[in-house]
Amino acid sequence: MNIALLGFGAEGQAALKYWQKPDNQITICDQNQALVLPEGVDGQLGPDYLKGLDRFDLIVRSPGLKPSDIDATVLAKVTTVTNEFYKVCPTKNIIGVTGTKGKGTTSTLIYEILKAAGQTVHLGGNIGVPALSLLEAGIQANDWVVLEQSSFQLSDQKHSPHIAVCLMVVPEHLNWHTDMDDYLHAKQNLFAHQTETDIVVFNRNNAQSQQVVSVSPAASRISYEVPGPGAEPKQTTGAYLKGDTIYMDDVAVCQASDIALLGRHNIENVCAAIAATWQIIGQNPSIIQQVVRNFKGLEHRLELVRTIGSTNFYNDSFAATPEAAGAAIEAISGNKVLILGGFDRQLDLSGLAQSVSAHQTELTKVLLIGESAQRLSEALSKAGFENYSVSKAETMKDIVTQAFEAMPANGSVILTPGFASFDMFKNFEDRGNQFKQAVLAL
Repeated sequence: MNIALLGFGAEGQAALKYWQKPDNQITICDQNQALVLPEGVDGQLGPDYLKGLDRFDLIVRSPGLKPSDIDATVLAKVTTVTNEFYKVCPTKNIIGVTGTKGKGTTSTLIYEILKAAGQTVHLGGNIGVPALSLLEAGIQANDWVVLEQSSFQLSDQKHSPHIAVCLMVVPEHLNWHTDMDDYLHAKQNLFAHQTETDIVVFNRNNAQSQQVVSVSPAASRISYEVPGPGAEPKQTTGAYLKGDTIYMDDVAVCQASDIALLGRHNIENVCAAIAATWQIIGQNPSIIQQVVRNFKGLEHRLELVRTIGSTNFYNDSFAATPEAAGAAIEAISGNKVLILGGFDRQLDLSGLAQSVSAHQTELTKVLLIGESAQRLSEALSKAGFENYSVSKAETMKDIVTQAFEAMPANGSVILTPGFASFDMFKNFEDRGNQFKQAVLAL
């Protein structure tokens, strides 16, 4: 079979390992003209890497490439690493997790809960391990697989998991998707191919989450809810927070105050994980309690880097939307210096500005960085917050020094950008790692 791999990142490399067999001829098609080709494969590199795809029997799309960028006449030949995994996976016990933020944390919580319950479980997808690479672990028919799935991966997905989870959904990646409807449609592909015997888990307080799951024919729908501080849940079914207690239907599962993760948004992630696993673990609250007390979270998500004197430094570089930055402001109490800003995708900033303004008694300073600094400063001023400064620093070392100097004592310096990283950094990992290096060098 004559196969084209469109893009040669992590998923392209996983695809090569999977399809490189004696009967297959592989061609790597990548815009990077300097790409060093592996032994035994052909290359089509540079600006014309998507030309002449009709000569291939199978075309494997990498997530970063839009399906719309591929010639429409060959789309019937296009698959993805994730589509192939669903097709050949030895187990149908697959849990897929999507949403705008919280996917990685929720997927990992589900993985940890199932593991604590004695299940054999595999974790991959957008969280770092390409789905096809999971097959190398020898997945068995009774195993469980947890996949974090991004909208890029879901854009042309043709399979759905047995349990599909939709977290909070807000505008994101609108520089990649045509518009919000296109973004929501991609998310819907996780649910559209389910059957009546499958299960849906969704955030009932988020209208977009409800819209995404509405396409599923699954008969079993489990929702979760974390009301605002001091508020009562609208429903007492599914997973929900009431007071300081998280319930699953009428069973008290754990205390929110026992959760090691910071922030109310992480209580939502815990509720989603409980809803997805409750029946699998035999409705055993002690398993949930064990996991939430010990799980400290993922790198670059409200990660405590260091404490110097009475000042804590938190790396929340993964916060690439205004809503995620707003969640960090809520999550960490006390005096704060925020580092906000980055690559501007022209998202609505009014909610973030209002969140900053509502906490201005706690905010010693807001340091604005990157391409979005000017527009963000205008939004903050309009919301009545003036205690900000636009940083001219060009390195993370200087940004961290400025933030540390702005914090007099007894508080936290938080990198929670609210924007993508591409104006100053390679990606959110690079931004977070540079922040950590700068903090450790103080």
